[in-house]
Amino acid sequence: MRYTFLKHKPEKLEVVMTGRKAHDRLVEMADYVTEMNMQKHPYEKGVTARKGIEY
Repeated sequence: MRYTFLKHKPEKLEVVMTGRKAHDRLVEMADYVTEMNMQKHPYEKGVTARKGIEY
């Protein structure tokens, strides 16, 4: 069964998962679900990833 590890995790353990297009079952099991959309980003002006900021 998918997501078995989430069903059997310690009660006080919090799990953070990132990614896109979460499966409906995962969304159903989650306490929090956030969808982020870029509106403005320095990359659009040619700024590459910066140590300590993006990685």
